[in-house]
Order: sequence, then structure tokens, then C-alpha cells
Amino acid sequence: MLQFRASVVLKELIQTSPKRSFSHIIRHKKTLPNAYFCSAAYPDVRISKLKTVCNGRPFIQPLAGRRFLCTKTEGAIDPAAEPVKKDESVQEATADKRRKAGILPSLEDLLFYSIAEGQERIPAHKFITALKATGLRTGDPRLKECMDMLKVTLKSTSDGVMLDRHLFKKCVQSNIVLLTQAFRKKFVIPDFQPFASHIDTLYEKARKLAGGLVADYIPQIAKFSPDLWAVSLCTVDGQRHTVGDTKVPFCLQSCVKPLKYAIAVHDHGTEYVHQFIGKEPSGLRFNKLFLNEDGKDYNHQLQHDCSLLLSENSFSICLKFDHNLMNFLKKMAGNEYVGFSNATFQSERESGDRNFAIGYYLKEKKCFPDGTDMTSVLDLYFQLCSIEVTCESASVMAATLANGGFCPITGERVLSPEAVRDTLSLMHSCGMYDFSGQFAFHVGLPAKSGVAGGILLVVPNVMGIMCWSPPLDKLGNSVRGIQFCTDLVSLFNFHNYDNLRHFTKKLDPRREGGDQRQYTSGPQDNESLPKELALKDTVWTKVWPTEDSSTSTCLSGRGCLCFDFFSLILRFIINRTRRHL
Repeated sequence: MLQFRASVVLKELIQTSPKRSFSHIIRHKKTLPNAYFCSAAYPDVRISKLKTVCNGRPFIQPLAGRRFLCTKTEGAIDPAAEPVKKDESVQEATADKRRKAGILPSLEDLLFYSIAEGQERIPAHKFITALKATGLRTGDPRLKECMDMLKVTLKSTSDGVMLDRHLFKKCVQSNIVLLTQAFRKKFVIPDFQPFASHIDTLYEKARKLAGGLVADYIPQIAKFSPDLWAVSLCTVDGQRHTVGDTKVPFCLQSCVKPLKYAIAVHDHGTEYVHQFIGKEPSGLRFNKLFLNEDGKDYNHQLQHDCSLLLSENSFSICLKFDHNLMNFLKKMAGNEYVGFSNATFQSERESGDRNFAIGYYLKEKKCFPDGTDMTSVLDLYFQLCSIEVTCESASVMAATLANGGFCPITGERVLSPEAVRDTLSLMHSCGMYDFSGQFAFHVGLPAKSGVAGGILLVVPNVMGIMCWSPPLDKLGNSVRGIQFCTDLVSLFNFHNYDNLRHFTKKLDPRREGGDQRQYTSGPQDNESLPKELALKDTVWTKVWPTEDSSTSTCLSGRGCLCFDFFSLILRFIINRTRRHL
């Protein structure tokens, strides 16, 4: 594999005409300066016969009719090369020989040396610490194979702590794609630790707030301490951060309404669902006895719906709750904690006179499908309000909505794109009771609050957040939760109508560095990419220590080029070619 000096190659690439391809530069050896040279260690005799000399340095002539420029990962075998050895020790020896010959390492090797920082062995906890810094958790379902193999491997080592390159590769190879994305900062929040520090600061600011009252009309909710305060977030890539009382279970209450609406649209479609409910905010209290001019409930966020969205007669109420709704919610939460509080269910039932009144009023106005059992529907509504979650599991539910219906930590599609789109639209316009207009104006994000003190917040295509604190303001929203959401959008450009290109007063955690835009496509690549290639510190990355200068082609002991360098070159070539087609 050809090894290049970065500065000479970049100069040649940037100055060359768009019609002159990169392979053309390689094939015409007479145009190459002294810096273009290759390794002298090639085991194949046929290739060694093709060597010539260019200005006193060895150079390999390309084979006629074949593309000579290619990248061969460790362990890859040419069709004309010797057959693959089955013995593992022979394969490792071959890999070491090729590594010394200058062939680029595998992704596993690159990951190891980026963590090892020049050492031959690393402690397992160093890998775990680096992993957590990216926002991933060791309990992430996508990393189960890696973590299981790590435990088994550590038991087989003499000290139970250290990993060499071969053991490390054995542990991470099953999840190397996800790990590579994480360590190359290719997630939606590339610099996760600084972002998490900002979240902690906002949390502490809101924690100092006093005021608000815990809802007392439901006995089980009235028992919560007003000092409880928790924030948990999950990005669409599965990055997690929690702070506060995030392990304490609480009931979703009205926060479940957008979730059951999403399930209803997923199962029956938008057109059928909106035969029974409208789409407009009412401007009235959530439990007001009032319908719109068409004789329908205003929207699914109001108490009026009483679960009419899910009032099918073909199944018993228990079957629907246990095997349909709970399964959906558990899938949305990535199989994290979703429980049921029977005590809250009984409290809701005993103190639900207003809900019964609303239910029978809707039945009188023919708002329910024919044959609906009113008592069963109200029981379903009370059961839904009594579903228990933690801040952590609820944040994954919100992230599933942010991720277009795919659960970010399992990769499973739970909801249809149509269901997610319609749900977020109604959450944005009427999800925060009588504060919905103010919230949409100042925060500009879809959200739903509940009387238990929760606020389910969605940053579309970025993350889901769950805030929970029992004290409520006079409109029924969490005092600390509202403050946190407002401060969040004041600091970051998450508001739906923030201009991502020209709004300079806010931070953008979606960009590496937080405030400098990096173009990934479009005509501006041709201007920004040469500067990035020339100035970016990470273009040169030390891959492994130079072991033998006679066999290694590492330049001046700096190590081989990381794949970041080649990806930048390819991006530059592709964009220049497209521009001149």
C-alpha cells in the first residue's frame, strides 16, 4: 500500500485540474516527486518484479488494465494470493507481517491505538471510560456482544485487567461499526462531555427554584416529595445522560396521551382517528366540558378523549392493555423500565368523577365508535395514566419519537413515520395545557406535561428529554421542568425556528466544537475542505509505534495515516468531480 507525505499529496490534489483523476496521478510515475514512494516489503514475487526507480526511490509500476490504487484491510486476500490459512495463529502472524510492511490496519487496530496512546496494552477500565465519554453506556443493548466478550476475555487473562491488541480486537470486532462512529465523533452530539456539563449546569439552576404545589387530588401523587428533581436525555444515536433522581418511578399521567395517540395512528391511520377528534388547541382548561363546532373533541391532549382512540370492541380491555399498549410502550423505551402502579389506578378510579362525567357527555354526543363500553374505556384511561416509568426509560420513549419511530438503543421500528409526524405536530401546538402557546413561542419544541410533574420533550432528529419534578404551577406544569426547557433553548439552538447557519448567539452541540459549522455536502465543500485538510490537527494520527525503520514505511516516526485522512481526500476528489461534470 502506498504511503504518502501529507503536505505533498495535499498540494498535488488541491492544485490538480478536476479532469485529472487521483488514479491518473498514481499511474504516471514520472510526474511524482521524491516524496511519493512505497514500501519495499512485498511478499508476492510477481509484484516485486514490477519495481522500478523514480529519482532514486523504489516505485511499483501498475499492472496493465487493473486499478492499482486500493485500500486493503488487514486480513484481506487478493484472488491471486495464497489461500487463507485456517489456523488462528498463522492469521495473526500474517497480520503482523502486513502491518510491519506498511499496510493500513483494521478499524479494530485503529481504535486500539487511539485509546492506547502508544502503549502495547491498555487496562479495560480505560476503554470503558473512553466509551462512556462518547455518551454510550456499557448496558446499551447494541453493545451486548462486546461487553459479554470483554467479561469472558478478562477472566482468561493473568491479571484480569489488561488487554493487548489481539484481545482488544477480539472483544470489539462484533460492534466495531458502532464503536468507530462513537470514537470518530460521528454521533449527533460529537462532543458529548461538554454538552453533558451544560445540562448539569441547567439542572442545578432549576433545582434552586422554589414554589409550586404537588397535585393533591390524586392521593398517590400527593405523597411525592417536592424536592425530587430529575433530568434524563437520550439522543437519536443512543447517547445517554442523566442527573438527579432519575431512578425513582413515577406515573406518566397525561404524558401518556401523545404516546397512545401515536399508537392509534400507527394501528388505524390518521384519517380514521380524526373522525373522532380534532386538531385544534381549545384555549380551555384540559378537563372542560366543551366540544368544537363539529361536535368533536378538540384534540387528543385533552381529558375529553378518555381513550376513545383505542376503544375497539374486538378484544377485552385487559387484553388490549397487557398485550398491545404495554408492549408498544416497552418497545419505545428500549425494554427499559415500564411498570404499572395499581395503587395509582385505584386512586384515579375513586377520584375520577369528572372523567366519568366527561365520558358520558362524549357518549351522549356520539363521539365514540358504536357499541363502546363506557366503563371499560374509562378503566383503560385510568390504567394508561397509572403506567410507571423512570426518567431514564421515558427519555428513550421521547428519543424514539425524535428518531422517526425507531428506538435508538435497539434499532427496532416501533411507530410509523406518519404516526410520529402527526404526534409531534399536536404536541407542539397543544401539549402543555393552557401554556401551549407560550411554550411553543419561547421553547419551540414538541412537549407534553402531566400532573405527576413530568415533561416529555422532543428535539426532532436530535434527542428526547424527560424532566420530572412534582411541584406544579397554576397551569399544571412542572415549575422546574418549564425553567429547564426554557434555559435549554436559550443556550442551544434547538428552537424549531432558530436559524442553524446564521444564528451566532447560541451554541450548536450538533457541530464538533459546538460553534463551528462543518460542511458535509454541497458546493461549499470545495472551499472549506482544502482548509480542513491543511489545518485540521487530526489529519495526522499516530496509529502504532515505529518498530523497525528498515521494514516500516512510517514517515519520520510519525506513524501511518489514519483513515480520516483518506476519507477527506476522497470527499475532496468526489466533490471536485461533481462540480465540473
